[in-house]
Amino acid sequence: MTTCAAAIKKFEEKTGETASDAKIVKLYCQIPPIAKLDSSLNNLAACERAAAHLQLSTNNIDKIGLAFTGLKNLKILSLGRNVIKKIEKLDDLGDSLEELWISYNQISALEGLHAMTKLTTLYMSNNNLKNFAELEKIAGLPNLKDVLFVGNPMYEGLTAAESRIEILRRLPNLAKIDGSMVLQRDRDEAAAAAAEE
Repeated sequence: MTTCAAAIKKFEEKTGETASDAKIVKLYCQIPPIAKLDSSLNNLAACERAAAHLQLSTNNIDKIGLAFTGLKNLKILSLGRNVIKKIEKLDDLGDSLEELWISYNQISALEGLHAMTKLTTLYMSNNNLKNFAELEKIAGLPNLKDVLFVGNPMYEGLTAAESRIEILRRLPNLAKIDGSMVLQRDRDEAAAAAAEE
């Protein structure tokens, strides 16, 4: 397995950039894959600037397991296509993280996102969410507007329209669900479905 430090070194060799000065650091598709996050990520100082993006997708990371204390202004964190089971240790990014891309993992619960006050985008398709009630755990995120949940077990047996209504009932302030804009008729149907309960 590759360490984060080794992946950062490969990034520097490939791009000719010093990783600590790069606004976008791509550590995805490592061969061999990264299996564990380590503190060398906190040395990526430029990822603290506007539009900073840290990509750790398509590795073999099984848990977040690292407090991102050195990246307090990180805007986009990409952890898709790993084997992560739980969202954790993101509290240090709560005041800055705007987009979390965590599709194609093994996450079954939405704990660990309550501090993400700036989060606008949550891409979480193809995980293990089994119940729409999990969405209530992120209903308090004031800026959340764009979500991607398609491919989770909670969609089984429902049409795309029925799934959208279930999501919108719990997250009424969304502007986009699974890549499609929320229309007024969607809002009306979700309100009517909630009133029937």
